[in-house]
Amino acid sequence: MNIVDSSGWLAYFADELNAKHFLTPLKDTPSLVVPVVTIYEVFKVVLRESSENGALQAAAAMQKGTVVDLTAQLAIAASKLSLEHALPMADSIILATAKAFEAILWTQDSDFKNIAGVKYFPKK
Repeated sequence: MNIVDSSGWLAYFADELNAKHFLTPLKDTPSLVVPVVTIYEVFKVVLRESSENGALQAAAAMQKGTVVDLTAQLAIAASKLSLEHALPMADSIILATAKAFEAILWTQDSDFKNIAGVKYFPKK
C-alpha cells in the first residue's frame, strides 16, 4: 500500500522536477490510499493557484485511490504521532493513516524526513 502526501500530489499535478518520484505509487491505484485531508489540502492549493475546475479535476483524480475518512481511532493515533514527531495536524493524520494501512508514505515534505516507513525526496 502507498500514500502520497499533499506535497507529492501537488508536484505531480504541477509537473515539477520531483513529480517523477511519485509516478510509481500514483499509477498503482489499487494500492493507493488517500487520506481525506490530502484531498482538502490539494483542492485548496489548486483552487487558489488555478481554478475551481482544475481543483475539481485534481480531487477526482485523487479519488481513484481508496479514500480514507478521519475516524476517532485515526485522530487519536494522529495526536500521539503529532506529539512524538512534532508534526502539524494534517501531517500527523497522513502518517497515522499510513501506519494504519501499513503503507509507504511518499513525500517531499521535510517534516517526514527521518520517520520510518517514509520515502522522502528533498524538494527541488
